[in-house]
Amino acid sequence: MSPALDLGDLDRFTVGAEGPVGKRLFLVQCRAGGTLLTLKAEKQQVSVLAEYLGRVLADLERPEHLPGDLDLEAPTEPHWVIGTLGVTYDETLDRVVLVAEELVAEDEEGDMARFSVTRAQAAAFAIRATSLVEAGRPPCPLCGLPLDPSGHRCPRTNGHRPPAS
Repeated sequence: MSPALDLGDLDRFTVGAEGPVGKRLFLVQCRAGGTLLTLKAEKQQVSVLAEYLGRVLADLERPEHLPGDLDLEAPTEPHWVIGTLGVTYDETLDRVVLVAEELVAEDEEGDMARFSVTRAQAAAFAIRATSLVEAGRPPCPLCGLPLDPSGHRCPRTNGHRPPAS
């Protein structure tokens, strides 16, 4: 495994999506000083992270000011793909701490990044992420997979019913 990248407190923490709906590439960006880390994430990972950050922040004092500019910075080429994400809140530092691990084959060791964000950064990320996810295709009510405009072959129907739409 490469040494863990510890970015410490981030100057910037955002999420974005590139490409047309249905084929979007979700990117999480972290900036600390001159270091910009761009990570590819699945839509579901972005959605779950936003939801979890919202639950963590619900128990804390509301931030007074949220960061405004949350557009992705160039270059947007991802360094690696997120496999797992860990999130905790450090009361002493008043920071949300995140650990992202690279998605790799079982017998390989991947990269890892650790960073911390303010409550305001976490809240802005959660709001933006939720907006991006909701702007995409709606989920199938049976299986949760995205619905195409023409419907989809839902695995929950096992081919015995017409495609959900």
